[in-house]
Amino acid sequence: MAHSTITQLLGDQSEYLLNHVSKTVDKSMIHSTGPDVIDRLWIDSDRNIPVLNNLQRLFGNGRLANTGYLSILPVDQGIEHTAGASFSPNPIYFDPENIVKLALEANCNAVASTFGVLASVARKYAHKIPFVVKMNHNELLTYPNSYNQILFGTVKEAWNLGAAAVGATIYFGSEESRRQIVEIAEVFEYAHELGMGTILWCYLRNNDFKKDGTDYHSAADLTGQADHIGVTIKADIIKQKLPTNNGGFKAIGFAKTNPGMYDQLSSEHPIDLCRYQVINGYMGRIGLINSGGESHGQGDLSEAVYTAVVNKRAGGIGLICGRKAFQKPMKDGVELIHSIQDVYLDNEITLA
Repeated sequence: MAHSTITQLLGDQSEYLLNHVSKTVDKSMIHSTGPDVIDRLWIDSDRNIPVLNNLQRLFGNGRLANTGYLSILPVDQGIEHTAGASFSPNPIYFDPENIVKLALEANCNAVASTFGVLASVARKYAHKIPFVVKMNHNELLTYPNSYNQILFGTVKEAWNLGAAAVGATIYFGSEESRRQIVEIAEVFEYAHELGMGTILWCYLRNNDFKKDGTDYHSAADLTGQADHIGVTIKADIIKQKLPTNNGGFKAIGFAKTNPGMYDQLSSEHPIDLCRYQVINGYMGRIGLINSGGESHGQGDLSEAVYTAVVNKRAGGIGLICGRKAFQKPMKDGVELIHSIQDVYLDNEITLA
């Protein structure tokens, strides 16, 4: 995709996003990604050689290979959102092989899915594309539904099916969050012992995070703190929703804040909001990938390009896009993922 096409897809927000210069946290303070990301940011860490090998597998595969950026296809919605609701728009994805085929056709760095999906085709595909096994889920058959992620398998199972990394979700703010923090910290430590990378979905879940008609589940201050806890338990990559507002702590009236969080380290600009997430990942030492979000049909391509531009210019390392891709015919899904990748391949789109 040409730079001019990206500009057209951004529409009247093109100049606002592409010409923004961040005056919050200067880009010189960010540990930016690049082809040498493993040597520059990971070589001094406590991660063992097999972990470094598998992180290099993730960064060295697909169309974005050796750029320092990641394009990952995540398909765990069959558990998280029910299989019927997730795959009705395109029933071929009830078959796990088509999930992996989509990731391969789109030249993704990796495919992230459930134990069952990846195990069913592991012998055929685990050596062709890095697997990220999603360890836990919030299953929707419990009624009334609760915000509780439970493990669906073991770290050893993920290792046995050839995973390069494991993924997990913590619902920060939920009644079960403290148990999940302890549980996933132990999971990540064992995954590292066996040589696998770790990716944490740092999501928020609490009905009280909605205040006076505003939903703060994607507020920069709340999500940034979730990210900071996530890197504390040694996630190698953080997955987070793109921030849509700020000031959740103040509006809800909990935790501790400082005025500088809002008037010095962030602003109302979407790139600055996202940069606040980046700096909470040890100034970018632990890479931030943002989620692509749900499918809205016709506007999906523009939304995906918007998210990729914000993430890249903020200092993030990529996008993890699922429903916008697999809830379409495979050809259209591939084209959408390629468009996201084009943003990260565009040398004119730089750190703000």
